[in-house]
Amino acid sequence: MSEEANKGESLPGRSLLGPLIAIVVGLFMVILDTTAVNVAIPVLADDLHSSLSLIQWTITGYSLAQAVVIPMAGWFSDRFGAKRTFIVSIILFTLGSILCAFAGTAEQLIVFRIVQGLGGGMVMPIAFAMTYRISPPESVGKIMGLMGLPVLLAPALGPVVSGYLVDYVDWQWIFLINIPVGIAGVVMSVLYLPNLPKKASAPLDYAGIALAPFAFGGLSYGLSEAGEGWTSTRTIAGLIVGAVAMVLFAFVELRRKKDPLLELKVFRSMQFTRGIVVQWVMQFAMFGLIFAIPYFMQRLMGMSAFEAGLWTLPQALASAFMMPFSGRLFDRIGARPLVIGGLTLITIGAYLFSLIDPSDSPWLFLTPRALIGFGTGLSFIALNTHLIQTAPKELVGKVTSLTSAAQQVVGSFAIAGLTTLLVSRTTHYTSNGETSVPDAMAHAFHNAYLLIAILAAAGLLLAFTLKRPAKEQATQPTVVMDAGL
Repeated sequence: MSEEANKGESLPGRSLLGPLIAIVVGLFMVILDTTAVNVAIPVLADDLHSSLSLIQWTITGYSLAQAVVIPMAGWFSDRFGAKRTFIVSIILFTLGSILCAFAGTAEQLIVFRIVQGLGGGMVMPIAFAMTYRISPPESVGKIMGLMGLPVLLAPALGPVVSGYLVDYVDWQWIFLINIPVGIAGVVMSVLYLPNLPKKASAPLDYAGIALAPFAFGGLSYGLSEAGEGWTSTRTIAGLIVGAVAMVLFAFVELRRKKDPLLELKVFRSMQFTRGIVVQWVMQFAMFGLIFAIPYFMQRLMGMSAFEAGLWTLPQALASAFMMPFSGRLFDRIGARPLVIGGLTLITIGAYLFSLIDPSDSPWLFLTPRALIGFGTGLSFIALNTHLIQTAPKELVGKVTSLTSAAQQVVGSFAIAGLTTLLVSRTTHYTSNGETSVPDAMAHAFHNAYLLIAILAAAGLLLAFTLKRPAKEQATQPTVVMDAGL
């Protein structure tokens, strides 16, 4: 989007306050819920009489639903208007929250979490795109920076709020709390969000939309079922369906000449490809640790959900502290040193987790948590900016949709894959004579942490091949353009 176009849609000073508050309310609610369920997994498994392999789909299904709708945010905004799409997304997310609160089985909760994900997936790209469009050109950087605060705070507060509600109220309240917030967000959006001009929308990629859930969902299902055995019928069926759908999806997307669901042609750039593989490694490590550590703390160390939630704060605070420095350093030294430094810290942190036993003091988590947070804060923005700068020039506007959707898919693979590893390794150690809890399960968690450390180390080696682009492109408008607004 050009600065001239933005100037025609921007709002003056005080008129911005109402729209920005409305956007922040919706954005904060959705991001808060993204991390809230992680610390509730043990309680949900007990109350709904579910196995870990099944209940983890409350997170995996949510992530996959978001991955499917994130690339469609631009099309819906162009077709129906950004304001209307934003409001409908919040309504769908709130309705999904109500359904989740009244779920009586794990299967019902999974389905309702998918409804939540379908609503919440479009909120973030539309929120940032609308913010860019209504902000005065001379204040875009400052306002967009302020909008990043809920993105940093919500994931940190999610596990804490969720843990408190699970321990002292009831798990249903991690979803019921969204109802008043959602209503407030809808009312404020109706009253304060401007009706931005619609744009001509390209034909929707129906083939891509139809194939994506089978590709990503099939592979995730096959990975999660592998805990019961790689030769089981459900494992093989899931992997075959997912692999075939993935091949067809790639074929359709590469053949589509205009506005594919995901622009796979960006992989023609080797620097982009290396960068996004490094990003996938980082996302696998982050999603895997966010999922595994609270479960370890509650199941094996006897912590409450609230205590486990509080132990997420050091990581979140360290990440928030480091991000501003990362942005300044990137302008001077580029992405490679920051990504190398960040992945080094993540690798060390993941390895230190593998040394912690259930009988140890929880304070041993402080150092690796802080290292992971510092590593993420140091490298996250730098790596995302690097991907934008190394994409083919004509495809730059499509990069963020691809990377955002891919992050959700990789997150679902991480949770499904680690769940399979935990189940299979626990069974292995139990068959060797160890007690299931805590010994066999603790050794299984140690294996999971080591796997994450090894993957992070592999990503670290690949990060050494990243090169600074000869001509750096402006990144601020590029990120926003990708939302399609």
